[in-house]
Amino acid sequence: MRSPGFTLVEVLVALAIVAVALAAGLRSSGALVQNAQRQSEQLLAQLCAENELVRLRLGRQLPAIGQGDFDCEQGGQTLQGSLVVSATPNPNFRRVEARVRSQDQRPLLSLVAVMGNL
Repeated sequence: MRSPGFTLVEVLVALAIVAVALAAGLRSSGALVQNAQRQSEQLLAQLCAENELVRLRLGRQLPAIGQGDFDCEQGGQTLQGSLVVSATPNPNFRRVEARVRSQDQRPLLSLVAVMGNL
């Protein structure tokens, strides 16, 4: 007479299926966490770039052509940035590009604006 229950092979197959499902769930949750961190870095970089562009606008002067660096602290992180000011066909306007990098020098964001002579 055979007793009711599962065989060892059936239990092992069920465990393998559960292990594969858990591994897939772990991988997808890791990807979600990584995307959330990247989105947070992008937001902080955008705040830094916008702050530098606003600082230039508040100066009420046409920015000089050239390149300069700046540091920005947002959300407990110190980000490095650079401003690249170049001429436009109209001498009353300048093209300003703010580039922001992470602490490990990964490029995070590049924001471009045109500033006029007030």
